[in-house]
Amino acid sequence: MPAKNDWRRQGQERYLKGVTLRFQPYKSFREGWDHDHCDFCGIKLAEESSPEALSEGYATHDLYYWVCAECFSDFRDEFGW
Repeated sequence: MPAKNDWRRQGQERYLKGVTLRFQPYKSFREGWDHDHCDFCGIKLAEESSPEALSEGYATHDLYYWVCAECFSDFRDEFGW
């Protein structure tokens, strides 16, 4: 579990604790969006993988919130995923 003062903590427990996340290829939340960011570390997620972006991650059912695989692994127990 990451330390309580981990820089990635920004109050995400308000909206991500106990939610269901599904690992999947990146899909935009709505038309006109071409990328999102991990809600913890901020890494970019986009449809095409590149050195600057991941092409898959963990998303809420509505595709609004995304978590990269590394942050998912780090916070999964604490957040009940």
